[in-house]
Amino acid sequence: MTITIFHNPSCSKSTRCLEILLNAGIQPTIIEYLQTPPTYGELKDIITQLNMTPRDVIRTNEEPYSNLNLGSKTLSDEQLISAMVDNPILIQRPIILANGIAVIGRPPESILDLV
Repeated sequence: MTITIFHNPSCSKSTRCLEILLNAGIQPTIIEYLQTPPTYGELKDIITQLNMTPRDVIRTNEEPYSNLNLGSKTLSDEQLISAMVDNPILIQRPIILANGIAVIGRPPESILDLV
């Protein structure tokens, strides 16, 4: 099984999810997405795998959210995805991918079904 985690090492939830994976004997591919953000196409695919919308995946408490007026209902999904690619701090974390399934590790125990 191949598992990938979009990880932020300064996030306690992300760190806990990584610990859960490692304790289960899984060495995931770790992508520190603030350093290596997903492309537009990758993020669009991840959102599809999550079975969510871009609004479900965007972090509303981050500064770029208000600065870019991302709460505006006139913005398209494409515009929101582009904003997250340009400002990866806006992407919910952590996101774990496994065999075509994606979950957001909030709470961290939500990833247990994957392992």
